[in-house]
Amino acid sequence: MEIRKLQKVGYSTLSVSIPSDWVKENNLQRGDNVYLKPEKDGSIRLFPNKLAEPEDEVEEYVCNADLCEEPNMLERVIVGNYILGREIFSVISSERISSEHVEEVRGIIRKLIGLGIVEETADHITLQCSVDPRKFHVDMLLRRLSVISLTIVKEAIQALTENNESLAKDAISREDEADMMCLLAMRLLVSAQRRKEVADAIGLEDSLHILYFGLMLRYLELVADYAQEIARRVIALMRRYKKQLPEWVIAKISNLNDLAHDLVLKAVDAFFIGDIKIANSLLEMLKFIELERDRLMTELPEIPHLRGILWDINRIADNGAGVALIAINNTLEKKTKICSKRWSVSFKK
Repeated sequence: MEIRKLQKVGYSTLSVSIPSDWVKENNLQRGDNVYLKPEKDGSIRLFPNKLAEPEDEVEEYVCNADLCEEPNMLERVIVGNYILGREIFSVISSERISSEHVEEVRGIIRKLIGLGIVEETADHITLQCSVDPRKFHVDMLLRRLSVISLTIVKEAIQALTENNESLAKDAISREDEADMMCLLAMRLLVSAQRRKEVADAIGLEDSLHILYFGLMLRYLELVADYAQEIARRVIALMRRYKKQLPEWVIAKISNLNDLAHDLVLKAVDAFFIGDIKIANSLLEMLKFIELERDRLMTELPEIPHLRGILWDINRIADNGAGVALIAINNTLEKKTKICSKRWSVSFKK
């Protein structure tokens, strides 16, 4: 960090010089305009003329499909470009884009909100994203993701208690919606990391919050993944072993699942309301869930998938506990009755 002194110019004006290297890098000359933007943290951002004015040109990124020989590689490249916030992305081939690659493109754009095909030829597919990151609020996306994930958690075990295979299939299909919310939110977080105005618009005033929200996304996505796996196990269980399954087993699994569901739900609430006590109680609740899981493991009959379901329920609770830890850390960023800042005290040796 470079320190420069304020100089008095005239009767009441103060000025500070600009580093000459920065002036040269931005091709500035005497008489050119520069732009100042006050920030909420008390700092001031300085823009050269070319950065302060809105840019009309949009960069296009190109992927050579001929080099994406591995299965699903092209799909993952498209997802990566989407998350990185790129607006225009083309897939090209030296001859003709294979039918497998075309299917990958068409399949993945259904999972990426705002992304669509704007031009297509035999050897060229152009994708464009119409999402304006400033139009979304990351809090809303996180809450929506938590609702979807917890709905899957509920429906997966409800399908078992009601012997309803179609409900389990509904739970499995909901995971695609969870992925859509997660990928959109990740795109917003990357944009917020790169552009301060985007961060302000979507409600991320502090760069540390980008880290917290990114971790929250990961935990909630994993909750949906484990719940989807439970739904798959439930379908297999009902098809082959339903008549061998005692009612008391279903009841205990359902009760444990309810505990895991409530842990995640309350952890998300604790994050948004900033309640350290609730978050801490949820971490203690995880210990109880783990004890119940271990006890049930020894009591369950030898029927396939039962212990796998218990393990998935425990992983859901474990990710909820991760959200609770973030809630504590995020709350400690503010002044609370539990922890607040005081004047520093110097200690003499």
